[in-house]
Amino acid sequence: MDILDIYEDVQKDVQAIYRSRLQAQMLLSLYEDNNTLARLRQVTGSTSQALLPKIRILESNQLIESVEHEYRLTPQGKIVAARVADSVMTMGTVLEHKEFWKSHYMEAIPQPLLESIGSLYDSKIVSDTNVEIFNVYHHFLDMIKKAGHIYGITAIMSSGHAEILGKRIHEGIPVKLIVTKSVIEELRQQPYIEEIHQLQKLPNFQVFMVDNDINLGFTVTDKCLSLGLYKSDGVTYDTTTDLFSYDETAIKWGEKLFEYYMEDAVELDLI
Repeated sequence: MDILDIYEDVQKDVQAIYRSRLQAQMLLSLYEDNNTLARLRQVTGSTSQALLPKIRILESNQLIESVEHEYRLTPQGKIVAARVADSVMTMGTVLEHKEFWKSHYMEAIPQPLLESIGSLYDSKIVSDTNVEIFNVYHHFLDMIKKAGHIYGITAIMSSGHAEILGKRIHEGIPVKLIVTKSVIEELRQQPYIEEIHQLQKLPNFQVFMVDNDINLGFTVTDKCLSLGLYKSDGVTYDTTTDLFSYDETAIKWGEKLFEYYMEDAVELDLI
């Protein structure tokens, strides 16, 4: 059945939730925890007289229920509330960082990760400026220095990035890198080849290669995520702007992105 046909059948119920601030707020609140009527009044900033009719609607649709003086989501309600929460986070992320997405090749992010892009809401966009021309690089250095482990994907390589990563590898930090064929060729040349020979002797360093081009670059550690994209033309990598997040949800998103590329990656021996 076509999605528009389904929408035609359920549009009144869908609109009732999204157009009603109180219904949406109650679903989102109950998605986090069971609540009393008093707590729902506090969360919504509304009165019992205003809330009760909305509660009756949610109950009639079997989305919430009352148990021992508390309201909670039904199994069906948990499904609906999860999708409402996801819609809110997705819209929030897209709008909060709209200039970043508009000016970059967002299509490079794999579809499964795009569908959970709301995980990146609690992020900040860091850009180089005329005053701080190495702003992105300095944020990256700080991230790497504090990392307990480092997983990264790169379609480009620079001596500065390679140097700080090499230092952490020598310190015993687990590092896994996924690179493209073009980056592999760079690593087999000066100034990288001698250092690579030394690093690959260490058990905490692994390099993986993917056959396809990767039009993004990112690093995820136990404490932070850094995401860089190509410019909107899909040709030029933007070294001047990155998305950074220290939020646990964003870090998990980054780990899933790394795992996505690991499925098709092959470990290499560059010695």
